[in-house]
Amino acid sequence: MDRSLTPWPDPEPGETKKWDEPPREARGGPEFAALHAAQRLVQDRLAGAAPPPELSKEVTEQLLDLADLLAEHQMAEPDRIDGWRPDLPGRGHPLLPPYLIDDETDGSLSGRVSFTRFYLGGNHAAHGGALPLLFDDVLGRVMNHQQPGISRTAYLTTNYRRITPLDVELRFEASRDRIDGRKRWGSARLFSPDGELLSDAEGLFLQLLPGQA
Repeated sequence: MDRSLTPWPDPEPGETKKWDEPPREARGGPEFAALHAAQRLVQDRLAGAAPPPELSKEVTEQLLDLADLLAEHQMAEPDRIDGWRPDLPGRGHPLLPPYLIDDETDGSLSGRVSFTRFYLGGNHAAHGGALPLLFDDVLGRVMNHQQPGISRTAYLTTNYRRITPLDVELRFEASRDRIDGRKRWGSARLFSPDGELLSDAEGLFLQLLPGQA
């Protein structure tokens, strides 16, 4: 079995990558990138598995051993690696859908995402709850990009237009549409490979007051 893991598929021959290369000082280096890819693979395999009881017990013990190893390296929130790797799918965060940003301006961004088996809802479609996760994260980035202070989600409304398929590279875009004082409004859209609108969202983000977190 080929146990080599990459955080995102390499381009086909003659094709160039559409996203920025990872920064040289990326937290955790390539070793964390490989660990993150392995963790996502385990999530997908567990989501699709029906192991016999003995195998469940064996895997449980192995996972607990891994948890013990990682327990010795727990860090304060500002020093963690997950969530701070924009070169990795979903910023290296284990919960987020594996998206990557291709283009970003002051008030908009676009990128790609592929919902894997871990995000299955039913009938080979992505779980409805996974789409707001994507929209909330990319909109949060747009709302705070080159803006004073930090804003948090006040509300997020998601509209489901069509079934979102698994294991297909989809395109998304997000924009900051309006600012009024501490209020920042934005919208986002998810498209099929053929350009059909699968879902969209609009939300309000509120700039925090001094002392709020």
